[in-house]
Amino acid sequence: MAVEDKWKANLQKVAFMKKFPGLLASWEALNGKTIQAVIALKGKQGAAAIVFTDGTFTVAPPMMTEPYELGETLAVARQHLEAKHRDAYAEFDHLEQKDREALKAARVEKILGAIQNNLQQIPELKNRLKDLVKEWE
Repeated sequence: MAVEDKWKANLQKVAFMKKFPGLLASWEALNGKTIQAVIALKGKQGAAAIVFTDGTFTVAPPMMTEPYELGETLAVARQHLEAKHRDAYAEFDHLEQKDREALKAARVEKILGAIQNNLQQIPELKNRLKDLVKEWE
């Protein structure tokens, strides 16, 4: 269940990022725009977040951005965009938190599943787990 929730939370976050207010999806949409900031992205060689003075933005190249590029763009351009898109950033922060929580739950479920699946084949696992819990207390 937690793995599916993580997957759904990520899909929801990606869908929201792709319709984030101000995101430009074509080169023609840049006509007449004044650039406020160009910020290099770490994820892809030559990619950059481009923020315009009217609160619009894009990722270049290409205009069809990957979710990780768009997520990084929203993070690095926040200081330039948040004033014009405060509600969208609040929603994005909510979806980011939801995604992190779903990831954490999925990891717990995966670890517990691995323990349960291996308990019969590795009987000493139970004692090792007990010892580990005692160390934490």
